Amino acid sequence: MSFPLSRGRRLRKSESIRRMVAETKVTADDLIAPLFVMEGKNKKEQIPSLPGYHCFTPDLLVKEANFFYRNGIKCILLFAKIPGNKKDNAGKEAVNPKGLMQTTVKAIKNAVPELCVMTDVALDPYSEFGHDGIVKGKEIDNDSTIKVLAEMSVSHAQAGADFVAPSDMMDGRVLKIREALEQSNFHHTGIMSYSAKYASGFYGPFRDALDSAPAFGDKKTYQMDFANAREAIREAQADVEEGADIVMVKPALPYLDVIAKVKEAVNVPVAAYSVSGEYAMVKAAAKNGWMDEDKAIIEILTGIKRAGADLIATYFAYDFLRLKK
Repeated sequence: MSFPLSRGRRLRKSESIRRMVAETKVTADDLIAPLFVMEGKNKKEQIPSLPGYHCFTPDLLVKEANFFYRNGIKCILLFAKIPGNKKDNAGKEAVNPKGLMQTTVKAIKNAVPELCVMTDVALDPYSEFGHDGIVKGKEIDNDSTIKVLAEMSVSHAQAGADFVAPSDMMDGRVLKIREALEQSNFHHTGIMSYSAKYASGFYGPFRDALDSAPAFGDKKTYQMDFANAREAIREAQADVEEGADIVMVKPALPYLDVIAKVKEAVNVPVAAYSVSGEYAMVKAAAKNGWMDEDKAIIEILTGIKRAGADLIATYFAYDFLRLKK
């Protein structure tokens, strides 16, 4: 049917009509809120490169978790900032049942039991080298690392985590984690795997938040090459076969094509992580008057969902709740 029988503008002429026929709608149910926890009590620290975002001590972080739950975002993704004197090359603090992550998860689940709590599983916050695994020479040793990641995941499950989220990109870690959870009778603890985590330039503010930048080299030997898309499909499919319940693409905005391809290739929910650099560049542009921040936030989140993401981990979670009031 051609013009004038067909006029696309008929479906655009008012806000009510546009909302009625919108193909993609982002709701609070789609979002995962990242939160940062540090040691101490009754303190929060502004993260300079993440304007408006803070790192909280456990008592205040419980309140933040409850804020999200009460306002409709039912899932958080928790990251721990570990002091330098507790970092090593073995992940001892990562598996400490009385460690910061483990005690914080317990506190959150005691206060807000229905909130879905996901925990970051990787060694970079705990590593004296800032790498996601155990360092041997100048190499990141895959097989010794995944043993620690499995133990770490069980400790998170014991604390009450609903999902563990391995973000390290070691080969075979999903299978090792799933086997460890099954052997420890945590049959219902889920795995959200960072299946396609790229060696990206968009992680800078996050590394500032956790003081986890690599002390040498980079992460290109284990994180993915940003030139590759078919590789992401292989990684996601492998993780599903190894027991992942949700697969993730990270970052989100520069990899919308990858999100779409992974969505077509797997039959589990697909998450995307709208990372710290994506957040920071919008905030910086808005501060300089170069962009309408509020419009950009909704457009970005909608684009990520339109590409195929079922879930979006995003630092825009606070802004989304503000805009949707």
